[in-house]
Amino acid sequence: MTQTLIALAALLVSASAALGLRSRARAASRLGAAGSPAALAICVVALIRVLSSGHAVALRVSWAEPFGELTLGIDALSSFFLLIILSLSVVTALYGVGYLERSSQSSVSWFFFNLLVASMIVVVIARHVLVFLLAWETMALTSFFLVAHHHGQRSVRRASWIYLIASHLGSFFLLPMFFLLAPAGGSLAFSDLGHALAPWAASSCFVLAVIGFGCKAGLMPLHVWLPEAHPAAPSHVSALMSGVMIKMGVYGLLRVAMLLGEPPLWWGWLLLALGAISALLGVLFALAQHDLKRLLAYHSVENVGIIVLGIGVGFTGLSSGAPHVAVLGFTGALLHVLNHAVFKGLLFLGAGSVLRATHTAEIDELGGLMRRMPVTGSTFLVGCLSICGLPPFNGFVSEFLIYWAMIAGVLSLTAATAVPLGATVAVLASVGGLALACFAKAFGIVFLGLPRRTTPQSVVENGPSMTAPMVLLAAACLALGLSGPLLAPAVATVVADLHAPIDAASIHATTRVLSRVTLIAAAFMALVAAMALVRHRLLCRRESRAAPTWDCGYVAPSATMQYTASSFAQPIVDLYGSLLRTRKRLDAPEIHFPEAAHLETETPDLSREGIYEPLFEAIGVALRRMLVLQHGQLHIYVLAVVLTLIALLLWQVGWNS
Repeated sequence: MTQTLIALAALLVSASAALGLRSRARAASRLGAAGSPAALAICVVALIRVLSSGHAVALRVSWAEPFGELTLGIDALSSFFLLIILSLSVVTALYGVGYLERSSQSSVSWFFFNLLVASMIVVVIARHVLVFLLAWETMALTSFFLVAHHHGQRSVRRASWIYLIASHLGSFFLLPMFFLLAPAGGSLAFSDLGHALAPWAASSCFVLAVIGFGCKAGLMPLHVWLPEAHPAAPSHVSALMSGVMIKMGVYGLLRVAMLLGEPPLWWGWLLLALGAISALLGVLFALAQHDLKRLLAYHSVENVGIIVLGIGVGFTGLSSGAPHVAVLGFTGALLHVLNHAVFKGLLFLGAGSVLRATHTAEIDELGGLMRRMPVTGSTFLVGCLSICGLPPFNGFVSEFLIYWAMIAGVLSLTAATAVPLGATVAVLASVGGLALACFAKAFGIVFLGLPRRTTPQSVVENGPSMTAPMVLLAAACLALGLSGPLLAPAVATVVADLHAPIDAASIHATTRVLSRVTLIAAAFMALVAAMALVRHRLLCRRESRAAPTWDCGYVAPSATMQYTASSFAQPIVDLYGSLLRTRKRLDAPEIHFPEAAHLETETPDLSREGIYEPLFEAIGVALRRMLVLQHGQLHIYVLAVVLTLIALLLWQVGWNS
């Protein structure tokens, strides 16, 4: 615990130093970026020790004032999330040095960046309700200021306010949850919460936790801030928020579930339904996007849905008396938390590299960047393969475990329980295919083909401060994909914290299957490498010739004849038209040799337009009607206060009598 507190102090010192050196941008940026590496170096050994042993450490300081205590703790679940937070924050901080090089507000951004990392650490180690809520609110406020970095743009201001409102809506549901969990007049320490809860109270707390933490995680239909905030924020901030900050919702849900006792079966079904909806709709809306960062934001919704699917399978296994199903589900979910942090961080950094080099994230305005930005293109391709769950990269390992958990449940549980699991298998398979189509679109249109209209010929690769973190994350995607057998035993201590019965047989079975998967993936890589070597040997002495691409009979093909984001996704978007409600504007040619034609598609977020905008409009109308009370006449205000006091006095007298 001491090392973690020192790491927090290092982050706070780094934040203060960056803010104090506003007049020296380069020094402020370097000191601001040094906070996360220092914090990781200070506490990494202690965190690995807790994760490997499963022995928790705690700190409790009390004083005489009401609720006067500070309770912190680190167990296997906390150390797992802390390692992810600190590791990704180091990579994004190094990237941010180059990304913010031309920014006039870099010192302020580094101040809030380090505070965000520190607040996430406190969220994970908090063992007291007030400490947790204070850190949760700090996390929301610091990320709000980071999203609003380019506040001169109206769209950025709008996105940052949407995010702040969504964060506070989530907190609105957390307050009554903790009120139900806390004993009457008792301590607010986590160790004293949830004792002897009635079934209705436990279920109410679970539903409130799903809503409150689901807002932060981005579950459908609570996700509306994600596609707004991520395109607005600086790319290294988007990587940190998507990679770890939204996982604070997953952590909070797991932490509260540990306090509620044995879950009833319908808890697992609820999470399976929410996870399936989020995964399927998230990837569909991603497929219809034209902005690269907005596309990645919807994929965060999809992957949070996959994580929640794994947790739902775990709860289903616990409530059905199938510990092997629970262990597989929780293990897959936790590994996907780690894997998503790596490959989604990589993809957002790649999108930021494209944005900084071309000054646009519009997919239809990009093209042919692979030749000009080979490092960005190659690492982005690794991220695409990882997020699609293709071997031998890391996304495959965690999704495979979730598949395996679902299939094991279908084969071993009753028909009433197996049917929902079987349905989610079909949903997850569909999500995988749609994700593959989506990233074929994203990578193919952005990096392959010919340059489009706004891509200048002078585009070059970014400097080492931006490319090195992407190479590091790409290597991590491959390393994690090949080290599945080593990860499963490490995650077992975390799963044990979730009250899932862990035994040597289940760990051995998981490790054995992952070993086979890793062996097949390694053999596949060796085969590909051998074929590439043979091809090189056969062609190395031949003279290479260049020829134009087959032009389909056109005399003068141009870059405008390539697939666009709309045309590539049109067959799938039309197939799911009843869910997406895509709007099309088509200026079709009417002559045989037209000079111009135009097709534009827009896929609005149905939750925003169908739920939140009407709701907030109604609230606005009601509040505008209440303006009549704000008339400026002081004596009427005083009269209202006096009447309220008299009414309260009479109510108290009547209550006492």
